[in-house]
Amino acid sequence: MNILKSFKKAVTGVILSGCAVLTAVADQIDLSTPEGVIEATRKVYCRSADEKPMYYRFEGNAYGRKRGQADEVLFQVSGMSARQCVTVKDETKGDGYKLITREVMLYLDPKTGEVMDKWNNPYLGRDVDVMHVENDPVNQRPSFPYDAEGKTAARWLGKEIGDSWFMSLTVPLFYHNPMQGDYQKYVGGAYHATEMFSFIGKTEDLLDGDKDVANVDVAWVRLSEWLPWMEMQGREGLLYVNAIGKSVESYEGLPDIIKNYINERAPEYKVPPPGDDTRPNATTWTVFKSRNDPERLPFGGHN
Repeated sequence: MNILKSFKKAVTGVILSGCAVLTAVADQIDLSTPEGVIEATRKVYCRSADEKPMYYRFEGNAYGRKRGQADEVLFQVSGMSARQCVTVKDETKGDGYKLITREVMLYLDPKTGEVMDKWNNPYLGRDVDVMHVENDPVNQRPSFPYDAEGKTAARWLGKEIGDSWFMSLTVPLFYHNPMQGDYQKYVGGAYHATEMFSFIGKTEDLLDGDKDVANVDVAWVRLSEWLPWMEMQGREGLLYVNAIGKSVESYEGLPDIIKNYINERAPEYKVPPPGDDTRPNATTWTVFKSRNDPERLPFGGHN
């Protein structure tokens, strides 16, 4: 879908009644060029301006699925991502960007919507301690218009329908589980999940070169194994989250329940990590491992 090519329109001086009036016509972004794709996708994920924070917020439900029984809502969820981008330059790959983020997601009582610190696991019939998502950082590799051989690397994955654009991304995840042993290739236990994103916005807003951020609505679905803090010990089944959200330009645009949690428990999440952050990414699994000592099961195991 051809939508982007950055071009500058002339700034003309118009003399009216003896006064000089400068009229600036906005740059347009052309999605048919790799440079334009980079500029547009950067506006979707963060901002065109370096080290200028923006945020995503989302709300939804988390469901449990086990064979032979109906799915059930286990929690409500409310989350946010604090993010910024920095420009990355390469002689061959061109001018790109790196997305720098940290994220919080809260598990809420499915009936009252209150933050839970204990949860009665219906599959175990007992309480477990809840560990809310506090992942810092969650950064992406740099994105460039061209690859190391100078060939086109950035292509627009969205579509235009009417006056709106749509972009759907599916991210399968399958890699070494930091909470399992060294023989996962042979006995299993790899981290296995899938995340699906659908981004929606107005085409005019996306392609306006004078705006450094696009106003975006998002739908997010995540499929994964049971979370470590649920203490499911490899039981059959899966957890899935279905949520909707939007981009917001400031911390104040986040839900009160998120801001209250961050203000009281995790104030560093008010802003994204620094632009030069090089730390390894965090996940629920790495954070849980860092906070909890390992335990061995007794002979025969236990519930």
